[in-house]
Amino acid sequence: MKKKQTLANECLTITTADAKCLNGKFFLLVDGGRTLVMSMTESSDVDKGFCAMSTSTGQSGKEDETYELNYHNYLMLDHILSSQVMQSELKDKAVHDEHLFIVTHQAYELWFKQILYEIDSVRNMFMLPVLEETKTLLILNRLSRVALILKLLVDQVDILETMTPLDFLEFRLQLSSASGFQSLQFRLLENKIGVLESSRVKYNQQHYAKVFSKPEQVKMLEDSLEQPSLFQLLEKWLERTPGLAVKSFNFWELYKRSVDRWLQDMLQQSAQNETDESVKQSLIEEYKKQKESFESILDEEKYNAAVARGDRRMSHLAFKGALLISLYHDQPRFNQPSKLLSLLMDIDSLMTKWRYNHVMMVQRMIGSKVGTGGSSGYQYLRSTVSDRYKVFLDLFNMSTYLIPRGYIPPLSRSLKRQLSILIHEYMPRDSDESNEESDGCENETEERLQDLNLNGDTHKAIKFTL
Repeated sequence: MKKKQTLANECLTITTADAKCLNGKFFLLVDGGRTLVMSMTESSDVDKGFCAMSTSTGQSGKEDETYELNYHNYLMLDHILSSQVMQSELKDKAVHDEHLFIVTHQAYELWFKQILYEIDSVRNMFMLPVLEETKTLLILNRLSRVALILKLLVDQVDILETMTPLDFLEFRLQLSSASGFQSLQFRLLENKIGVLESSRVKYNQQHYAKVFSKPEQVKMLEDSLEQPSLFQLLEKWLERTPGLAVKSFNFWELYKRSVDRWLQDMLQQSAQNETDESVKQSLIEEYKKQKESFESILDEEKYNAAVARGDRRMSHLAFKGALLISLYHDQPRFNQPSKLLSLLMDIDSLMTKWRYNHVMMVQRMIGSKVGTGGSSGYQYLRSTVSDRYKVFLDLFNMSTYLIPRGYIPPLSRSLKRQLSILIHEYMPRDSDESNEESDGCENETEERLQDLNLNGDTHKAIKFTL
């Protein structure tokens, strides 16, 4: 099917075969050496009509008005800079600060788009059948970019707060039912990072998706929920952490003994010079609480019960992987994974800060008034600033289970070779390991258990077979 389109004072005939989609909105058409960048009135169907954005003349073309790609048309500034339509101005009562309000929120949406672009690329790398470790630096770079953008968005609230509450009231009624709650991109961001549906606070007793009625919006939300989130992909990645399944280094058993030794030492050192019985008793109670806290992760059944209750989210194996990385982050192979976990916490923290700054701004602007979208305004937004919206809460709580360096079990020689390129290349293999790998592994682990042995029957090392 052919359509005619008036362009540069002439009639141009194009077909759908000439069109190529660019980012779902813009189309590149080649006709007789001429390149046209056009925008559809309906992006889902080329034949519904075009609105010309720019033209260029190829070598064979002869146009009266030549086109040259430059800063202005490359960025489509005519389109972007004409998008600040002030509702107050349309009613001949222009309010100066409405322009700031529009530009600030448009800037938010542009940055949300970039964040989604970066998060999608990271998710795609994690979804590869095998994630090469050479990709880790690229993942770190893109997540660092996301964190820096979020820092910018947190600071951007300060600019909006240069508008006074009275200034905002001058045009607030013009917003009608428009609300930031209707930001599709922010909902997509939450879903793609991994905010749980069950953790969300309902908006006017309704699911957040109710405000999105367009089929393409509904489809995007559904896709964001069906595809694996960044949290889910990270969880699977952590479950494959090098060192969790190494025969020569039973990390979990060695860690258990180190924890027990550390807690005993803390209790002994604190209580040995204490003469007050009540203080001694409180120290013993504190020891019991600490021990119980560690038991909640050391015992897999207790850990899984906490997951079932919603107190934890990460699988037990993934948690062990994250703990292993955290304790041995100075090992070369764990340097970048450790930074990755830290960046994810930064992103989570910055999203919380952004929500909080937004809440404070709303309270400052409208107090306890009802929000433009019909919500409870400040009260609703305040409920979103909590741990229930933190995706990587398990990583934040990881520090609870770190122990001092002096108590961290030393790595086996074979695991050191695996985690350090330098050692792998230059450290000679132990003869016992090379001849009898399983016996060497058992002996090496037994030595580490003996090293962790304490005086007293309670803490005798227990021999086990690998």
